[in-house]
Amino acid sequence: MKIRSVLLVPLIISCLGTNAQVTNTSYITSFGEKALQFSIIVPASRAEVWKLFTTEEGLIKWIAPVVKTNMKMGGWIKTNYDRNKTTDDSTTIQLDIINYLDNEMLTLKVNLNKQFPREIRNEDKNLQEIIQFIDLGNGKTKIISTMLGWGNGMSWDKTYVFFERGNEWTYKEFIKLF
Repeated sequence: MKIRSVLLVPLIISCLGTNAQVTNTSYITSFGEKALQFSIIVPASRAEVWKLFTTEEGLIKWIAPVVKTNMKMGGWIKTNYDRNKTTDDSTTIQLDIINYLDNEMLTLKVNLNKQFPREIRNEDKNLQEIIQFIDLGNGKTKIISTMLGWGNGMSWDKTYVFFERGNEWTYKEFIKLF
């Protein structure tokens, strides 16, 4: 009897899941700017979620196999999706840390790498991701990721679509942790 119930719990959890889903809540601001926004609710404390976003150990679990952080104002988070490369490679994504409030909010400057057209990289001054961590109680946390600072034109529209798809995929990977 004991063995049967131990085996059923993982089966029930895998069938029911956490009910967590990635919700696209993007909008146009009152000043006419695009806001690419995704939100999720996960069954973890805000402190646990914060560690998954701000430590190398946490980020490696869900965002990329190669991660290096310098978690402070003016610091950065560097990631590379290729486990055979380093964070010094030209394909590395670097997110500069603009500001943060412990366990509440993290603002990152999105630095476009060579994957994006030179014109976009030259124009990019304001592309940022603001990540909010909201304690819902009962061991649940709502995460809201908002990217602001988009430029105008067809190349920027393509960049927006790239991040819309990429961010949705990334947050779906995050949900798999639960």
